Amino acid sequence: MTTQEMNLAFEQAYGKKAEKMYFSPGRVNLIGEHTDYNGGCVFPCALSFGAWLLLAKNNDQVLRFRSLNMPQTYSIPVADIKPQPDRAWCNYALGCIDIIRRRHPEAKLESGYDLLYYGNVPAGAGLSSSAAMEVVTARAFTEEMNWKDADDKKYRTELALIGQACEHEYAGVMCGVMDQFASAQGKKDHAIHLNCDTLEFEHVPVKLEGIKVVISNTHSPHHLDSGAYNDRVRQCKTAVEQISTVKPIKHLAELTPEDWKEVEGVITDPIAKKRAHHVVGEVARTAEAVEALKKGDIKRFGELMTQSHVSLRDDYEVTGKELDTMAEAAWEVEGVLGSRMTGGGFGGCTVSLVKDEAIETFKAHVGKVYEEKTGLKPDFYVAEIGDGVSRLA
Repeated sequence: MTTQEMNLAFEQAYGKKAEKMYFSPGRVNLIGEHTDYNGGCVFPCALSFGAWLLLAKNNDQVLRFRSLNMPQTYSIPVADIKPQPDRAWCNYALGCIDIIRRRHPEAKLESGYDLLYYGNVPAGAGLSSSAAMEVVTARAFTEEMNWKDADDKKYRTELALIGQACEHEYAGVMCGVMDQFASAQGKKDHAIHLNCDTLEFEHVPVKLEGIKVVISNTHSPHHLDSGAYNDRVRQCKTAVEQISTVKPIKHLAELTPEDWKEVEGVITDPIAKKRAHHVVGEVARTAEAVEALKKGDIKRFGELMTQSHVSLRDDYEVTGKELDTMAEAAWEVEGVLGSRMTGGGFGGCTVSLVKDEAIETFKAHVGKVYEEKTGLKPDFYVAEIGDGVSRLA
């Protein structure tokens, strides 16, 4: 859908022109999965697809929510902002407006607004459609409510934190900050090496000569709020508590693989031990992968991606039949350097490094094997790495 078509849709919905338009991208994580809420580093990049928001003030002291992707519409009085029932999609936006007011009391919501959202992130793909919606709302309403940090880097970090708080309080998902951070701080043709504990980060050029990042959609929707995600947060916390009896730590990411060998024996819960084993290994893999990319060693980077999937399958148990089938089929293709699930898991997408000359073979083989084994037809996207949230008009 073009921006002209979005503007026309806004006029048809509200009988007036939109005053402003914003865009925020989805993301794909190249490596570093389920490390973010464990204080570790991640390595995501922003994508060229995401979420758009068009808005105009109204005189009714009401927030009206419409989406070109969802049939439900909502009308919420400005004086009565609170979570809406039945997993209402507007919560991902409403929560951001509420949290801006609470984090920044000087920010004032002095008008009602008519809002129209559109997203082209594949639904349920694990590419952070919710984070894109949160960050685009935070960007728009910090401006509308006259709050903005003069330091752009700090401002974009705050947008990410607003989106994360919304996810916690309005969606009930105790996620880390990676998704929102990538959406806010993305940079074209760069990935973000982010320390999720300190929020220090580095933009690392993604130079892949003759190689493409290919995202494969299982069309088995992931369900981050199904409880399994929050279970793993709790299991990691259990591991931290037991390890701290012999080695005080705040996060699992503080442990090196050598440390792990010394402390793993104190974890009495076998499930918590498996979860912690993944996190410690994934933190080390991510650090090595970033260095490999900087050195131009794409072969090693791909090997580490594949190792990441195996750990997510065996220790963290967040892959499942669809993602495993997709990744295992990819590993069979000559010209694939590495392939792994990306995102929270339980469905969604894989991300693969594929040589240019192997892309069509990759699509044909992975598509055939996946459809035969699951009955589902996948989609493939050659990823373009884009910039973070911005105002378009």
